[in-house]
Amino acid sequence: MDGAQLQGIARSRADELPGSELGHPFGAEWDVWKVRGKVFMLQTAVTGDPILTVKAHPADAQSLREAHECITAGYHMNKRHWITLRPGDLDAQLVEDVVTESYLLVVEGLPRRLRPVDPATFGPTR
Repeated sequence: MDGAQLQGIARSRADELPGSELGHPFGAEWDVWKVRGKVFMLQTAVTGDPILTVKAHPADAQSLREAHECITAGYHMNKRHWITLRPGDLDAQLVEDVVTESYLLVVEGLPRRLRPVDPATFGPTR
């Protein structure tokens, strides 16, 4: 998967998620998706290649990094809780899944009254 495909698939999935909002708090070079003011996905090409950064459970993050050379610790983020995806051996379903999981991790941390969805029942991965 090339960088344009990677970012396009992630962007499409993020835009479908309830309460998702795109902004540019770090400048025009960074696309940042938030839910209720909390970041769940970032995209940029400032590294030279289009990249995608999402939140992940630490154990899942480690497994993904071990399984895919193009998945590394989060670029400019907490290295335990965030991962960065670069162009490489990824399929569309994996990209959609990591975006959805990142969103749900953030939603789980929100007060119940602010949650746009119930993370226990939202999506096919739950």
